[in-house]
Amino acid sequence: MTRRYLKTPIMHRAVEANGFVFFGGIAADDMSQDMAGQTRQVLDKLDAYLSEAGLDRTRVVSATVYVSDLGLKKAMNDVWTAWFGPEHLPARATVGVADLGEDTLLEIVVTAAKGTI
Repeated sequence: MTRRYLKTPIMHRAVEANGFVFFGGIAADDMSQDMAGQTRQVLDKLDAYLSEAGLDRTRVVSATVYVSDLGLKKAMNDVWTAWFGPEHLPARATVGVADLGEDTLLEIVVTAAKGTI
C-alpha cells in the first residue's frame, strides 16, 4: 500500500511505500540565513515531516544533500552531525550543483525506514 503525506500543489512532501518513506527536496524558508542557518531550518522541517509520517530522525537511513557551494560544506556538516548524533547518522551523498534558486544554499532529499531497522 502507498500512503502520501503533506500534499502541495505539485507533489506530496512524503510518500510511503514498501516500508520506506521518501521525502522530496526540502529547502529552507529564510534564504537570508547562512549555510548553518539554512541547514537548521531544513532539518527542523524534516523533523516535522517525519513526525507527520509517524517517524523520527533515528529512522532516516539515507540522504542526498545538494549544495550550491561545496566550500560551505563544513558549516552544513557541523549542524548535520549535531542534529542526528553520531549513532544515527544516515548514509549520505553531498552533491555540488550550479544553482538551487535564488540564495538557496542547500536542498535535502531523505529516505526513512518505517519498519524494523
